[in-house]
Amino acid sequence: MDFFDRTSPYLRLARVDKPVGILLLLWPTLGALSVAASGHPPLHLLATFILGSVLMRSAGCVANDLADERFDAHVTRTKHRPLASGAISRTQARSFLAMLLMLAALLLLHLNALTGLYALGASAVALCYPFGKRVFGVPQVVLGVAFSFGIPMAFAAVLDSVPAVAWWLCAANLFWVVGYDTAYAMVDRADDLLVGVKSSAITFGRYEVLASGFCFATYLGIFAALAIVSQWTTAFWLGWTGALGCVVDQYFKIRSRDPALCFQAFNRAHRAGLCMFTGLAVALT
Repeated sequence: MDFFDRTSPYLRLARVDKPVGILLLLWPTLGALSVAASGHPPLHLLATFILGSVLMRSAGCVANDLADERFDAHVTRTKHRPLASGAISRTQARSFLAMLLMLAALLLLHLNALTGLYALGASAVALCYPFGKRVFGVPQVVLGVAFSFGIPMAFAAVLDSVPAVAWWLCAANLFWVVGYDTAYAMVDRADDLLVGVKSSAITFGRYEVLASGFCFATYLGIFAALAIVSQWTTAFWLGWTGALGCVVDQYFKIRSRDPALCFQAFNRAHRAGLCMFTGLAVALT
């Protein structure tokens, strides 16, 4: 057995073969880093947050699969995952999770204490998220909090404080996450109902498309308000317009309620984040 054969199940467990989740976490974090550093974030912080996003998203996927192993085996889309299929044991997965968290912790050694405190909060929420699906009707909100922690961390790393603009960016990101992850939940709705897992697609019922559209509109609206107050330049508005186009494309796919199109909408969600980050980075440079 060669190296790739031995590592492939671990890479799949960490979803390295599906990088969309990394991008969904990365773009808002880098956008916050650009705002905090007035468009000129230090290279060592860029490298730290990029690597940290990869490690924490991977750790979140492993924790999710450990918690959902018995559910994943009964869901069409997830039954072939390494844990659910038996390619990796629970002991091996726990060891891999510990290694990922340790590597992420090492990144904090050269950052200030405030950033470390937010990192602890991010880790706690990320590890709790899989269990939120058992008790909370809209677990996408918990995911949104987890995926937004990189924003105050970025401000803390640059400024050693977290100003109001960071929390507005968090609010925008939270709505964005609920919007695109509702599309993801619509793919698994039938299976989730069978196994008893909660999701926004189930809780919102026939209003799930409207709810997703409202979240997208709020995401764009908060960014527009911040741009006006902060007097961001035309470059930002070009990025914002690109994000608008991406969101509209997602919405029309979701509106079909076709699982294949909903999954496609989710996989394209990162494009809106890329547009918004690019607009911010150029406008602030």
